[in-house]
Amino acid sequence: MKKTILIFAFYSTLFSSLTLPTACFAQPYGKGVYGANVPYGNLTSLSIATSGNISIPITPTTSGTLATGNSVVTVTSTDVMGYKLYVRALNNTNMNNLGALLPASGNSTPASLAINTWGYNTDASNNFVGITLNDILIRAVSTPVSAGDITTVKYGININLAKPAGDYVASIVYTAVPQTD
Repeated sequence: MKKTILIFAFYSTLFSSLTLPTACFAQPYGKGVYGANVPYGNLTSLSIATSGNISIPITPTTSGTLATGNSVVTVTSTDVMGYKLYVRALNNTNMNNLGALLPASGNSTPASLAINTWGYNTDASNNFVGITLNDILIRAVSTPVSAGDITTVKYGININLAKPAGDYVASIVYTAVPQTD
């Protein structure tokens, strides 16, 4: 029986509409949140971290086997308006195993995975959507999260014996952006 190991490579990026790499200025007078844990007139911060690469061991069967793994994304921000978190594939939506491709699910709304596809969700269910090359909003927070805000992204793969054994790799990008409205 074949054994397939799946490995994801995660990248995280920050984006600031003020073109500062890791900080943006506090909201103008009257736009802030009274009592928020953000010093008036100082720079606010935004940082992102992931739990690192994940590996999903799986032993396929003729009828397909579903296996899952979690990625934890932590965003820390003192921006009074909060942040938005996006996910996308880096360069390709397929997982690649030395040329053997496993496509992303065609699901645009959460549903079961078809055999020999993979996807993600943020609700911890066994229903998944397919990753795209476009940024997809997966979390929006409208308050400062100076202690860190955690989002768990669950990845699933449904594979059968038709695919060769090996390491299927996909590169995922998480992007945190300060809220502007």
